[in-house]
Amino acid sequence: MKKVDLCLSSEGTEVILATSSDEKHPPENIIDGNPETFWTTTGMFPQEFIICFHKHVRIERLVIQSYFVQTLRIEKSTSKDPVDFEQWIERATRRLEDSSFVKLSGPRRRKIYGY
Repeated sequence: MKKVDLCLSSEGTEVILATSSDEKHPPENIIDGNPETFWTTTGMFPQEFIICFHKHVRIERLVIQSYFVQTLRIEKSTSKDPVDFEQWIERATRRLEDSSFVKLSGPRRRKIYGY
């Protein structure tokens, strides 16, 4: 059975909220599937985004690449609307030279939110 990347706009996924946006690096870059594009933030305060899958999904693997992130928290919601989130994972990231890489795995369901 072929695995599908559910976090792609081509699969109907949307970024429905982002606390920061840059004209050259908008939040939609998070889900465009292009490894050359990215979302950039001001870095001032905790930044967050909400990705909506528009259906319940089972997440078997989640890969996040980030730079200069001290803590990563991912929350999920089973609601039709982006409300009533519950914490799924919170981790302090480790610095590797000038970047932090976090790879999270596990069978979970629903919408994901992180910063």
